[in-house]
Amino acid sequence: MAAAPLDVLIVGAGFSGLGLGMRLKQAGRHGFQVIERHAGVGGTWWANRYPGAACDIPSLLYSYSFAPNPRWSRLFPQQPEIQAYLADCVERFGLAPHLRLSTELAALRWDESTQQWHATLRGADGTAHEQRARSVVIATGALSKPRWPEIDGLHDFGGRLLHTAAWDPSLPLAGQRIGVIGTGASAVQLVPELSATAAEVRVFQRTPSWIMPRHDRPLARWQRTLCTHLPGFARTWRTALYWQHEARVPGFTTRPQWLAAAESIALRHMKRQVREPALRDALTPRYRMGCKRILISDDFYPALTRPHVALETTPIARIEPAGVRTADGRLHALDVLVAATGFDAADAGPPCPVVGPGGHTLAEAWGLGASAYLGTLVAGFPNLFFLVGPNTGLGHNSMLQIIESQLALVLDALRRLDHHAALTVTNEAHHRFDDEVQHRLKSTIWSTGGCHSWYQSRDGRITTLWPGSTIEFRRRTRRLALADIHLR
Repeated sequence: MAAAPLDVLIVGAGFSGLGLGMRLKQAGRHGFQVIERHAGVGGTWWANRYPGAACDIPSLLYSYSFAPNPRWSRLFPQQPEIQAYLADCVERFGLAPHLRLSTELAALRWDESTQQWHATLRGADGTAHEQRARSVVIATGALSKPRWPEIDGLHDFGGRLLHTAAWDPSLPLAGQRIGVIGTGASAVQLVPELSATAAEVRVFQRTPSWIMPRHDRPLARWQRTLCTHLPGFARTWRTALYWQHEARVPGFTTRPQWLAAAESIALRHMKRQVREPALRDALTPRYRMGCKRILISDDFYPALTRPHVALETTPIARIEPAGVRTADGRLHALDVLVAATGFDAADAGPPCPVVGPGGHTLAEAWGLGASAYLGTLVAGFPNLFFLVGPNTGLGHNSMLQIIESQLALVLDALRRLDHHAALTVTNEAHHRFDDEVQHRLKSTIWSTGGCHSWYQSRDGRITTLWPGSTIEFRRRTRRLALADIHLR
């Protein structure tokens, strides 16, 4: 027997999916379900459990404004604490009855006769069943599809091969010879942890990253006490951190030259921690800061100076059963090989086959790159919404600012659907917005900084980032513009 239709099917139980569930509960809407392919909530914070995994946004900014966490223990939150916060939100807002874990969206099809989406859901055991819903919200985000490096022989490796986004906590590290491919955000957190226990660590670098000081520390007891017992203190501190981060937006979007001062800070940070000139030269980026993601770390550089840790800059020729063969002919014998190579964010495509009215597919609509009106709606696909969709990423502030803005937009759309069968954005509004965003992105540091990054698709189109402030995004998503939507 088919399940009863839902008002809203939410795909993904990370910050955006759970946030929408919380807002729906607050609005008195209970006809929704949140499905999650993993066995627990947290999204990317459930999947990324590698040693040292942490956020590079201060903890007070990395929580919902409508569900503050007064119990953060550090200035920058670590993975276990973030995941525990989200689990606590599930309990606080009574979301457990609405959760369906270990379940993924396998296919999505619009039924014109019923004005509903027919979703094919697949459980961990492979069992599939159909679920109908008036509206579907894709909240899987950009950091959900791990990217494996395209290296010959990768899966011929005879030791243990794993990705940072699928870490095995039972993996023994002590006394192991470990190779790490990549020097991005996950690598700079992982390598110091590995260097503390492994017999040997080899870090294979293709392009160095700009790294700023992290200045992480445990919160003082008086700070934790005030956050717990004086909510106004935490709100004021959060507001100050927000404006501190928001002030950085011109450097990324309209005044890239402003980042020169930050480059000097990063270079001094490296010089203090790396004494060897040759190693400093290998770690110095040859592109403008901000073109790739700016990293923060206080212990990555010191880890690279340990005698049993080596930075390899010679390109990898291939992977062999015994280890990594570099282009100079050397074989680096390894027991464990870790791909710290991030995610397919710009080229991820639809999360599953999505067939809209008239048989048109989302893959076809995104044939030239993903795009969505305000990162949320796609022309031709009624009652379908995206959270952390195309061109919503940030380089300067907390993604919770974008997520909460999108939640307001989706809730406004759902209120309109109380009185209409279907809602979609017009073709003209969708393409006008996409043209505007792509035009503005041309003058940003992400386009002019002299690098190719995961922000860009293979053809160079930036499908990931928002080229403005969170203030502007919040204003534009406060409610749907009637002239930009079609209601049936």
